[in-house]
Amino acid sequence: MIRKTVLAAVTTTALAGAVYPATASADLGTPPPCVKVTDLTAPTFEVRQCGVSDVDQFRAGLENNGNAYCGPTSLYNVMHYWSHVQKAPIGWVTTRVGNLDPQQQSDYNVITNSLGRIGVDAKYDGGTKMGNLRTAWNIATKPARDAGWSTADGNLSTTQTSDFAGDLAKRLAQGPLQLVYGRYKDGPQAGSLQRNGGHIVTVVSAKGAFNDTTVVLKLADPGRAGDHGQDGYLTTQSAYESLEVYLARKIIWEYVPVADDENTPEDESAQPGTYRYVERWELTGPRYTGTTRQFVESFNWFAMAKPVG
Repeated sequence: MIRKTVLAAVTTTALAGAVYPATASADLGTPPPCVKVTDLTAPTFEVRQCGVSDVDQFRAGLENNGNAYCGPTSLYNVMHYWSHVQKAPIGWVTTRVGNLDPQQQSDYNVITNSLGRIGVDAKYDGGTKMGNLRTAWNIATKPARDAGWSTADGNLSTTQTSDFAGDLAKRLAQGPLQLVYGRYKDGPQAGSLQRNGGHIVTVVSAKGAFNDTTVVLKLADPGRAGDHGQDGYLTTQSAYESLEVYLARKIIWEYVPVADDENTPEDESAQPGTYRYVERWELTGPRYTGTTRQFVESFNWFAMAKPVG
C-alpha cells in the first residue's frame, strides 16, 4: 500500500514505571577500574571490554527526543571504545570521537549531533537496520583507514551458527558488539510468537561455556538510563551503568506477517503470513521485564588494526 509513513525495522519505546537510581559501573571503566578479560580457554569463556561508553539515546535535539535512536547510540558506544582505548581516528569532518567525553556536559550537544549523523548514515527512517549501521561504521572509520588502519565488520544471526554464545564471546574479545533483540507478543495461533518491535544495545562482557544453551551478558543499554524521566534527563548524560542479562537458547514458532510494499497500490500486509521454527536466545534480567518476551536475533561485530610499521 502506498503510504507516507515508513514503518521502523528496529525501534525502542520509552520506559514506564519505576525510576532506578543512577549508579557508577566498574564494568565500563568508572571507579573502581575495569579490568579487561579475554579468557577463551575451553570449555568456558569470560570476556570483558573496558573503556566502553554508555551514552543515553533519549535527548533533546533528536527526532522524538531520541526514542528510536538505540541503533546510532549503541554504535557510538562501540566507536568510543575504539577511539579512546585503541586511539583510532574515528569521526566526521572536524569532529573526532576521541576528543569527546560523554560525561562532560560541554560535549553533550556535539555528541547529540554525532548521533544524528550516525542516523543519517544508517538511513534512519524511524528506526535503523543492523546492516545500515555497519555502513555508518564504515563511514565514520574512513579517517582511520586513510591513516593506514584496517577495519572489518560483520553480522552473525542466531540461525547462522551452532554455538551462538561461543561465537559472540570470540567476537567480543576483539571489541564491543551491537546486539539486537526483538520484542515478541503472542501470534495468531496458540503457541506462536510474533515480533512487535525491538531494541539495540552494546555488549561489554560475556560469561559462559562453549556449546552451552545459556550465557550471562552485561550491556551498555542506551534506553535504560538510571535518571530516565527525571528533570533534565533530555539535556544531561546519566551515570554509566552496565546491566546484567541472561540469555537462554530457545526454538520458537514464529509467525511472520507479509510485509507491505509501499510502492504498490495493494496492501500486501492483509495477506496471510507464514509460520516457522527458528532459533532465538531469550533475554531476561532485572531491568528487562514487560508485557512481551525478548529474543536476541543477531549481533554486529567490529574490528580494527593499527597501521603496520
